[in-house]
Amino acid sequence: MRNQDSGNATQSQVQSVDRAISVLELLARNGETGITEIAGELGVHKSTASRLLSVLETRGLVEQLGERGKYAIGFGIVRLAGAATGRMDLAKLGRASCLALADELGETVNIAIADDGVAINISQARGSAAITTQNWTGQRTPLHATSSGKILLAYMGETERKRVLKRKLEQYTPRTTVEPEELLAELDRVVEDGYAACYEELELGMHAVAVPIHGPSGEVVAAMSASGPSYRLSKQRVKQIVKPMIEAAEELSAQLGYFRD
Repeated sequence: MRNQDSGNATQSQVQSVDRAISVLELLARNGETGITEIAGELGVHKSTASRLLSVLETRGLVEQLGERGKYAIGFGIVRLAGAATGRMDLAKLGRASCLALADELGETVNIAIADDGVAINISQARGSAAITTQNWTGQRTPLHATSSGKILLAYMGETERKRVLKRKLEQYTPRTTVEPEELLAELDRVVEDGYAACYEELELGMHAVAVPIHGPSGEVVAAMSASGPSYRLSKQRVKQIVKPMIEAAEELSAQLGYFRD
């Protein structure tokens, strides 16, 4: 009986979410709409529609136009749309930066952002010397075992970083850092040095280095990385390419509206 009750509760929650999305789509399509029309469109009682609208209004996703008036899309939607637009702008602008840097370095260049405890690659370009044909765009990679991930972790809010490090960190190779205290010490060095490097931590035979990309307010919104085989992208060469990588990241940051004081 408990499992059945739990299943019914889950189904009801999913139905509520579906109805809430339908409300937003209706308002986006029709503009100002009264509760009677909304209830009719959803095929529910006015009291049910009223509860849905109340929750959406609390979240700023809809607003009531005057006392007991019609409803319209709220400014909370603008906030959500702005976040999505920012990512699309970063991917679009980052593509040109990736191509230019990959051409200069001869290595594969990626841009990654943090998303729910992992790094997601949103742009990639392969240099003339790149030996792999793997496309990392859209791929989710671990924060603790990649150079981009370490950049994102290093500049992440303390609460979110603690949440990530509370998880069991997977050891991808014998070189992967999985002890939280050791990783935190490394992240401090990343902030001090201005770049992060990974030597065979995600995949044996592969090295990578990454630098931060800043948003308009100075916050780190992404990481730009270069990766290649260990025999070519040696520790010495990593140090040599950090400067042009930082310059490319700063140029992209400026396009996003950030200028270093």
